[in-house]
Amino acid sequence: MIKKYSTLIGVVIGTLLLIIATLYYPGGTYENVNSVGYDWANNYISNLLRPLAVNGVENTARPLAIFGVLFLTASFGLFFVNFSNRIKIRSASLVIKYLGILATILGLITVVPSMHDLMVTMSSMLTLLIFFYITVMVVKSKLNWMKVMSIIFLLTFYFGTYMYFTRSFLEYMPIMQKIIFLMKIIWILSLEYLTRKEDFQYIIK
Repeated sequence: MIKKYSTLIGVVIGTLLLIIATLYYPGGTYENVNSVGYDWANNYISNLLRPLAVNGVENTARPLAIFGVLFLTASFGLFFVNFSNRIKIRSASLVIKYLGILATILGLITVVPSMHDLMVTMSSMLTLLIFFYITVMVVKSKLNWMKVMSIIFLLTFYFGTYMYFTRSFLEYMPIMQKIIFLMKIIWILSLEYLTRKEDFQYIIK
């Protein structure tokens, strides 16, 4: 039972830890250094991981945020492995599985402040490719409702990545980050628990 729901358990624990961490964030955003507490519209999730808050005060949210990110990242990695085992096309299965594991390892390292930006860049590039492969498999399936969800999420994720790397619409980036975060959780949990191996076994090319 625990093994079956390990992805869900990890995601719930990780998300709760991040939400609780926001309650301990001292304050400060890049728009207003003197703001108090965590501003959901202007603070990034990564602000919770820094040793110092944006206002220069010791970041008491960091320990909880670190464990939250670790739980979430490990859960996503477990999903990549589980989902890859449902794919009959060997090349696609290997890409999802092993690039997923690599992206997970890089994602775990993002909690190290000095490595955060580099690891986010590298893991994002891998995730773009992995999500594309997963979406292609879903589109080839007969899961019509999941096709719509996958395409909408993929386009949103790609647009968010474009915003991040081109530094476009940065004033909306903190909100976009959280929208993508929520969509990603819903998408992954839907794929994990609402699809079966049989849904993809007839896809051979």
